[in-house]
Amino acid sequence: GFFTFNLDTLLVSTLLAGFLIWIAIKLNKELKSGGVPSGLQNVIELVIEFVETQIRDTFLCKPSPLVGPVAFSIFAWVFLMNSMDFFPVDLMPKLMNFIGFTHFKSVPTTDPYTTFALAGSVFLLTLFYNLKIKGLRYFKHSLIHPFGKWFMPFNIFMTIVEELAKPLALALRLFGNMFAGELVFLLIALLPWWISWIPGSIWAIFHILVVTLQAFIFMMLTIM
Repeated sequence: GFFTFNLDTLLVSTLLAGFLIWIAIKLNKELKSGGVPSGLQNVIELVIEFVETQIRDTFLCKPSPLVGPVAFSIFAWVFLMNSMDFFPVDLMPKLMNFIGFTHFKSVPTTDPYTTFALAGSVFLLTLFYNLKIKGLRYFKHSLIHPFGKWFMPFNIFMTIVEELAKPLALALRLFGNMFAGELVFLLIALLPWWISWIPGSIWAIFHILVVTLQAFIFMMLTIM
């Protein structure tokens, strides 16, 4: 049902979020110590600079200071969740089966609850800041566009459809791509072992691009 808690999704996504927090605390201590930057610090700084470049290229004016941290957090978290697909598809379920989990999905983004929660959070943030910055002008725009004040009921209907389509498309795009990728891995795993490693290796290499690209797309659509 709708109110079911998927414990596998909650467990993996929370552990990965905790891992990100641990990295942030570790890097914060390194920055305060003023020592030689580590390899991890250099990588994180490159990612942050990349995210900030995307924000500067997207916004015509100075954006809210919240945009950068949100965009970076989403990119890093979605990338880590997607990266769980690099583990063999049957490894985690078999390991968890020993402690009583009869069903376990190790990739949180193949669960639509995860992608809809992320997209819904972005949608609520967008709605909040639209109301905070534009005030009642936000509703005025919805009343008269795109067909003028004489078609106000139709304008409201079109605006609602347009606004709801954004988080829906954002959630389904990430879920669909990651679910399809895992499905291909499962189909390859059903092949005989002496032949499955060939398509498995090719798909794994291609999937590295998919994992990174989907995290990037989700981040960019969040910024936009």
